[in-house]
Amino acid sequence: MLERLSNSAAETWARAQDAAGQILAPSVRLGVTGLSRSGKTVFITSLVHNLLAGNALPFFEPLAQKRIVKAYLEPQPDDAVPRFDYEANLAKLTGPAPEWPEGTRHISELRLTLEFSPTAMMRRALGTKTMHLDIVDYPGEWLLDLPLLDLTYEEWSRQSISQAREAVRASAAKDWLNFLSTTNAVAKKDEQLAKKGAEIFTQYLRKCREESLSLSSLPPGRFLMPGDMAGSPAFTFFPLETPDNAMVPRNSLWGMMERRYRAYKTHVVVPFYRDHFARLDRQIVLADVLTVVNAGAAAVEDLERALTDVLRCYRQGQNAWHSLFTGRRIDRIVFAATKADHLHHTNHDRLEAILQLIAKKSIQRASFSGADVRAFALASVRVTSEAEAKYGNDRLPCIVGVPVRGERLGSRTFDGKEQLAIFPGDLPDDPALALSPEWLDSGAGSAHFVRFRPQKQIGLEFGQSAVLQHIRLDRALNFLIGDKLS
Repeated sequence: MLERLSNSAAETWARAQDAAGQILAPSVRLGVTGLSRSGKTVFITSLVHNLLAGNALPFFEPLAQKRIVKAYLEPQPDDAVPRFDYEANLAKLTGPAPEWPEGTRHISELRLTLEFSPTAMMRRALGTKTMHLDIVDYPGEWLLDLPLLDLTYEEWSRQSISQAREAVRASAAKDWLNFLSTTNAVAKKDEQLAKKGAEIFTQYLRKCREESLSLSSLPPGRFLMPGDMAGSPAFTFFPLETPDNAMVPRNSLWGMMERRYRAYKTHVVVPFYRDHFARLDRQIVLADVLTVVNAGAAAVEDLERALTDVLRCYRQGQNAWHSLFTGRRIDRIVFAATKADHLHHTNHDRLEAILQLIAKKSIQRASFSGADVRAFALASVRVTSEAEAKYGNDRLPCIVGVPVRGERLGSRTFDGKEQLAIFPGDLPDDPALALSPEWLDSGAGSAHFVRFRPQKQIGLEFGQSAVLQHIRLDRALNFLIGDKLS
């Protein structure tokens, strides 16, 4: 059963004020989240900067049609939410020695206001209109916690232990499963045992997220980034084997873990859903599909599982979570495969087709119907160029850039300084083949994708601001908000 979510008079009044504000100056709340290392911060920085510059977005129709009159930043409407540090992130990307900004660790928000001319002649005669784009940035781990609202402690424990015993998690889960095998669920509750179990379980989750495994479905997500709640009882629990006893004592370890699991949902998951997620209009979920493909079939299957869980968060119907609120409802969702610039352009459509197939499978598994879902391959900031290299009688399509220090290709480890032309290999034309274990786990296609450093944006000036090159960012943006600017 989905736990009862509070709906105070203050929240009702806030929604009424929001509805009134929509009449005067409509706003669109765009949620931006992503799975591990997917590039949320870079995506938001590039999107905002290119809209402010009014350039480099040829497939964003309102801008291409020259209907956007002005774009500017304004104070965000939510005083209790930290502001997304756009200026500092831009400085890192466009400075003399560009570097990637730090990843998302907490929720933040930024308001971008757009003044535009409507498409309809009658509406255009009334003058320009204004729309606020409120961008809400939050860690993907928080989104993957929402399905816990529909799971009891026993159901979550059974699911988590089953996943830990999967072959792909064997090395990461070894210490955790050894601890579990020596733990008696009906023994008397013990605070030190609870702390030890939570620490070992969290270490297991961290190991699953490492690049060699690149697993995506790792709830409870806040265990990986607890913030100021680190060490609180709501974070000090772990799964247990279901006891055989029909009656489990309340003062048992099982009873203790069950109460803390409920506290985690009540004090961590529910407030995020109520205060942020339930107020979104549109959502983009970023995924580092190339790293997942590098990791093999098990990582791809786990990504499908994660996206299935994501779609269940939006599922419409009598028991849908949004029906508990009278507020907004997400009606468009984008899944985006980032870092498309790590492939030659001849592979961009193939990468997009792979993600589309993953999304299609996830939609079917989630029994999902409702919001319009699209998949795009994109690069928020392009850090490579393209070239051809001669190899025997063949000409190989290569990408040129500076690999991140410590990245490896074959037996070579890169120093993070030298610019190189690399042939990353090709994705199959058939996305079903690209997702097959035979191709993913056999090293077929000689495909291997390395990460690159950001480069100085030379000769790309618009006024005093560097225009950040991208790939297909404008197409995703057009789907997400283009209809709101008509």
